[in-house]
Order: sequence, then C-alpha cells, then structure tokens
Amino acid sequence: MRGILLAGGKATRLRPATAAVCKQLLPIYDKPMVYYPLATLMRAGIREVLLICAPDWRDRFERLFGDGSQLGLRIDYVVQDAANGIAEALLLGADFVGEEPFALVLGDNLFHGIDPLLRDAAGHTEGCTLFGCEVNDPEAYGVIETDGSGRIVGIAEKPEHPRSRMVVTGLYFYDRQAVHFARRLTPSARGELEITDVNNAYVRSGQAKLASLGPGAAWLDMGTHESLLEAGQFVQVLEHRQGLAVACLEEIALAQGWIDAPAARALGEAQSASAYGRYVVAAADRVVR
Repeated sequence: MRGILLAGGKATRLRPATAAVCKQLLPIYDKPMVYYPLATLMRAGIREVLLICAPDWRDRFERLFGDGSQLGLRIDYVVQDAANGIAEALLLGADFVGEEPFALVLGDNLFHGIDPLLRDAAGHTEGCTLFGCEVNDPEAYGVIETDGSGRIVGIAEKPEHPRSRMVVTGLYFYDRQAVHFARRLTPSARGELEITDVNNAYVRSGQAKLASLGPGAAWLDMGTHESLLEAGQFVQVLEHRQGLAVACLEEIALAQGWIDAPAARALGEAQSASAYGRYVVAAADRVVR
C-alpha cells in the first residue's frame, strides 16, 4: 500500500504565522507538523509516500526528508499549484498509486493511539475506510450519519444542523475506485473538489467502512492558532509523562525493521544537540542491548 500526504494549501487561517513559512513546517512542540501525519502512514506499514505541496515549499520538504531512504522510505514529491480541494490530491497522485489501494492523510492532522485501527484498515483492499471522531463542533467538518447498526448512510459537509457529533477526520484508506470517483467531480460552490463527494460515492455503493476513534485515541486538526497550541501541549504532556516520543520517525522506522540500530543511531547523533536527537540515540541503543 502507498500513501499520499497532502501538505498544500495557503494556510490563510494561520496568518501572519504562515506568511513566510509553510504551515506543515511549523513546529508542534519539538518537531515539524508534517512529522505527525507521516508517522501515521509509517505506523500503517506504508513505505512509499507521495508528498503534495505548494510550489514555494517543495525545496524545503526535500531538504527535510530527501528521498526518504534514510528512514527506509521512498518519498516522491508533486506540486499543487492552487488549493483546489482535498480530492485534487487523488488526481495529482493517480499515477503514483496506479490501481492499488492507498491511504490519504492531511498534513495538518495528528493521530495518536490508533495503531489497531491502522492495521485493520491497511488489511482491507476493497472499498474505503473513513476514520471518524466525535467532536463538540461537528458543523465545521464532514458529519457522518449512521444507521442503527453503525453503517454509514451519509456524510454532510459542514451542515448548519448536524445530525451527529461524529465527523470525518483527515485520514482515508481507499481502493482503486477513489481516483475514478475523483475524475467525475465538478467543483463545489466554493470552487473546490470535495473529498466528501468521493466519500459519499463509496457510501452510495455500500463500500464505506467507519473506523471510530474510541477511548485512548486522539485526533487533532492543527488548522488554527488555538489548535496549534493545543497540539503542542498534548505532545509535550505525553512525552514528559510517558518518556516516549510522539511521531519519532527514526524510532518507527527502526521498529518496523526498515533501518537497523546503527543507522538509527547515526541519524540521532546528527541531531544530538537536541533532545529529539538524543532520544533517537537512546532508542537505537535500547535495541542493541
């Protein structure tokens, strides 16, 4: 399975913080925002990733990740010239995913504690899996309506009167049909290709599965100044209380067997002036012992 990481857009809601830097490169506690969605793909076992970004920032992402080989990954890049909607990522990534199932994650979404759901979704090669979470402000998202058995019967994009508190998060697992659905879309009233329209195509065909984030799992959409602060505080508390890093890419690659302990240690030593780098070194040494 391959993965698409959508890190485009103008981040106008975060101005002036994003006037001179890409949103997904803003720090969330001790690491760039983009580390968190990439970590989600890696935890799902995905090693081939297409990173979609705005024209001005491609060189910054390439400087950060290169081709991904140092982490046992393959990272390709493509530019999204304008913010034409999330579903445009399916068109930009069509050649990359081909006819195979794939995952799409938004570059400003942080997930924690969902490893069992990721493994289950990665094991399904037909239809789509939508990750849902109950929130207090569902009118700001795509709202999921289910029947008595928990089956999705419809998704309403930013409704004035939500029928539930369950919303679609920025993580989607699709089969090959997603690209075909996206190619049939026309821009919505706000001029975008809506991912909700793709998801509803799966709903109508009875092929949409809901993976609901339960107790112990967390989802943060880091699209506002308030949510940026909340995400940083969330990561800080977890790391300080548990002594375990959140979204440490080198540690995940090591645990997946994509790199060995000496390689992980070298990556940590290159950043040893920071607590993050020293954590990577310690993680590598634990494996050796």
